[in-house]
Amino acid sequence: MDMKPLISGLSENAVVITRVADRQWHALHDSLVVGRTYAEHRPDGRLFVSIDAWHDATFDQLAEVMLAELPAPLYTVVDEADVELTACWRRAGFAVRRREWEYDVPTDPQVTGLEEVLLPSGVTIVPAGQADEGLLRAVDRAIRDEVEAAVGWQSMPAEVIPLPEGDTIGDPSKYVVAAAPDRYLGLIRVVTEDRPRIGLVAVRAGEQRRGIARALLAHTLETLHRSGFAATWAEVQESNQAASALFEGIGARPVSSNLELIR
Repeated sequence: MDMKPLISGLSENAVVITRVADRQWHALHDSLVVGRTYAEHRPDGRLFVSIDAWHDATFDQLAEVMLAELPAPLYTVVDEADVELTACWRRAGFAVRRREWEYDVPTDPQVTGLEEVLLPSGVTIVPAGQADEGLLRAVDRAIRDEVEAAVGWQSMPAEVIPLPEGDTIGDPSKYVVAAAPDRYLGLIRVVTEDRPRIGLVAVRAGEQRRGIARALLAHTLETLHRSGFAATWAEVQESNQAASALFEGIGARPVSSNLELIR
């Protein structure tokens, strides 16, 4: 561990910035940690950074050192309601790249209007935990390739679950899929560890506009409702008008927003 100070003040009470690991620094004041940085590569290869500091001046010192050492471009995510933190990142040269809305989604079919959704012809819903893993990974890879060729995978929700390199599924039991006789057409991922969260709803490009996404949502929300959950939540990029229309059409409402910033 390299404990050589990178910034030293003139007084004994000055904040000292110290590298403690690869891509990680601490701010020390009288041997007390008063700020720290984090940096990690997301599965899509982008480098996301964060700073936790007691004071704005300490934030600025940490940012100056970290940004001088790390290669651009750099990304971070902040709660848009946290005006002070957003201002700190702007001082460090970051600008808004995109906005992501967090939706509160009701589960009651009588509220969502999904109680009598008809499945498209030739499509069945495979409940969570019952999907064939090979077919699941095939549809996931196909959809990711389609997204990458169109708007780019970087347009997907900013909060990405860390997974082993090359693994884009993680836990197959969290997926509900829409199936044709020979392949899967779409999928939805739901995580219920703290509160239910819809992490992804996606349908193959050639199968869209058939009601498959609505059918996946209808099954998933009804299952959550039967399990005692009155609501779930989902994140939608502001520019994704189709996804916003899908959720708002079943009574979901935006309750907060995150900003993805880039330098």
